[in-house]
Amino acid sequence: MAEPQSHLSHDELLGWVERVAMFLAADGVPPIAGRILGWLMICDPPEQSAGQIGQAIGASRASLTTNMRVLLTMDFVSRRTRPGERTAYYRVEEGAWERVVRRQISTLTAFRDITGDGMAMLGADSGRAARIREAQEIFDWMAKVFDDAPPPPSGKGGLT
Repeated sequence: MAEPQSHLSHDELLGWVERVAMFLAADGVPPIAGRILGWLMICDPPEQSAGQIGQAIGASRASLTTNMRVLLTMDFVSRRTRPGERTAYYRVEEGAWERVVRRQISTLTAFRDITGDGMAMLGADSGRAARIREAQEIFDWMAKVFDDAPPPPSGKGGLT
């Protein structure tokens, strides 16, 4: 693993954060939510207040509130308070990536059931079922890939 780069500028860090945001935006995650997640993946300390996050990524308080809710709902981020403080702090939730990927796999499996029902309804070999059959074949292939995959890496990703 490469040594951490302490000489990186804020602009360089934000460039990476923007890459995370644009990657996630392709799947429908709002860009601000992607920026928040990207920032929380690389910030130091790993827990940040909404004010710290907003200042770091250049987002308004209102936008942060809305998009933080998205990340909390997706189980990517957790909210914590500290005794004697009114400020909430956010961090990437431990095990978040595995949970999110498992939920996506589960969603694909559920759609596989729907495509199976569609093929049964139309007749698996009918012309009308051709588009469904294509989806079903891909979902069958994906199910086999996931069934044959090794377990995810152990450990918690080194979150502190």
